[in-house]
Amino acid sequence: MPIRQLPPNVAAQIAAGEVVERPASVAKELLENALDAGATRVSVSVSGGGVSEIRVSDDGSGIPADELALAFRRHATSKLATASDLETVGTLGFRGEALPSIAAVARVTCTTRPADADTGARIDLRYGNLVAEEPVGCPVGTTVQVVELFGNVPARRRFLRSPAAETARIQEVVTRYALACPDVRFTLTADGREQVNTTGNGSLQDVILSLYGRDTASRMLPVSANEGEMAVSGYTGAPDLNRHNRSYITLLVNRRWVYHRSIMYAIEQAYRGTLPDRRYPLAVINLVLPPADVDVNSHPTKREVRFRNENRIFSAVQRAVSDALVAHAPVRQVSRSFAVTGETYSETHRSSGYPSAQPWAGRSQSPPSDTLALPTTGLAPTGGSLRDVLTGLRVVGQIRQTYIVAEGDQGMYLVDQHAAHERVVYDRIRSGSERRETVAQPLLAPTPVELNLARTATLQDYAEMLAEYGFQLEPFGGDAWLVRAVPAALTARNNPDPAAALVNLLDAVSVEQVVMEREDALAATIACHGAVRAGDRLSTDEMDALLRQLESTENPHNCPHGRPTVIHFTEYQLEREFGRR
Repeated sequence: MPIRQLPPNVAAQIAAGEVVERPASVAKELLENALDAGATRVSVSVSGGGVSEIRVSDDGSGIPADELALAFRRHATSKLATASDLETVGTLGFRGEALPSIAAVARVTCTTRPADADTGARIDLRYGNLVAEEPVGCPVGTTVQVVELFGNVPARRRFLRSPAAETARIQEVVTRYALACPDVRFTLTADGREQVNTTGNGSLQDVILSLYGRDTASRMLPVSANEGEMAVSGYTGAPDLNRHNRSYITLLVNRRWVYHRSIMYAIEQAYRGTLPDRRYPLAVINLVLPPADVDVNSHPTKREVRFRNENRIFSAVQRAVSDALVAHAPVRQVSRSFAVTGETYSETHRSSGYPSAQPWAGRSQSPPSDTLALPTTGLAPTGGSLRDVLTGLRVVGQIRQTYIVAEGDQGMYLVDQHAAHERVVYDRIRSGSERRETVAQPLLAPTPVELNLARTATLQDYAEMLAEYGFQLEPFGGDAWLVRAVPAALTARNNPDPAAALVNLLDAVSVEQVVMEREDALAATIACHGAVRAGDRLSTDEMDALLRQLESTENPHNCPHGRPTVIHFTEYQLEREFGRR
């Protein structure tokens, strides 16, 4: 075929394919334009999954009548003027292709009026062609109606999912921007049913309350940190508030909802050792940094960004979330379960803020009040951080030589002695490694050990780290090795046989490395094998010393594998169970 220039309508449809992937893409572009126009109220209405109709109305600055037709031409924008402006983009939209791309694949009507104009203007376009333009009476702001999306490219419709699934994607967009802009009131109506309704009062916690429910909002911990010109803020869930995938993490950069794999991983890393395997946190984290330090022009749909100093931002986010967990995470509290008609129901589960599997699932009813009341079950504050709680605990005794019973101002506490000591030993090992202090215990006589191929491979893979942590090993011919020294943590009463301790360690670390970082996996495994175990009888002084040691750890809430160290029974729960309430 000869080279030829494509007709304008074909070129427009191809360009639209980069920006308008599905109905949610249309909603996102129109929402961002509304926010850039300074809107304080944004209303979204959809039908038929957004294919039949999407309507976005705002009370923003509006578009002057003499600029309305120009707004639907390619590369027309009010958000930048020169190429140098791309280096400091401070708006959500910037490409100048959204409106013409939407108009190329749908029927579009735009009605708008600036505050200083006596009348408004309306323009109608049909698949990129101007149909009508006229003055009209309308309120200040802009309303864009998009109908028959992909009506001229039916092949695109065949790749869309069901109307319910497409509506859920639109709901996700509205939800994320409601979290990004708590000072803007958002409403979403889908097929006549209200799905989202926020107050716009500026409180992010109130947005979380209206979107996710009271139980979830009460378990979100504030995040706040400043490092020079960069600020990290938002809320992150207590470790118990975990989910089965990463879709419950909302990452915002200068109020722009984005996806950034590295920074998302930084949030997950802050929970290292506090979450079970393959569980992920719920978080809303906003990064504020100079526009020159972030490239928002690296993706056609503006979904991804690039940072000038990614490592610095990674560390700042991880540190901010980790500090919030240590400072604010409440003690895990026991939920009261009760039997009804032969089935067991949990009050915590019954009051869950997640009526469906989608993190943006709407709630048809408004919360009972605008104030946040903490639930009587689940995770609840205990008058301070866990460190504060541990300081005031008095040891009462030991149950089944496994759990330490302690009394505090807020009720009774059960401490898992193995999980608690495991955290203590793990922090001690990691701290010594970071300072390059090898805590090794030489053996009176070298101990031989024979390893199979799998264990030998693991040993060779971890040889350098094993030496750092205190192992001194040398080949002894064939499959045999000599153990000359072991970490001091493994010389406790639980590991009388150094050879067996090494074998057990190699077997365990080969499993742990699947879900943990290599060095963490080794340290956690050594800590597990070096900690007191269930069935070990402890004296009162030993139990008290363990609580004091746990109090000084970096994260006293969980062992390195994510299991809780302390469980709280409130005074109210105790009195209720004994019929005193």
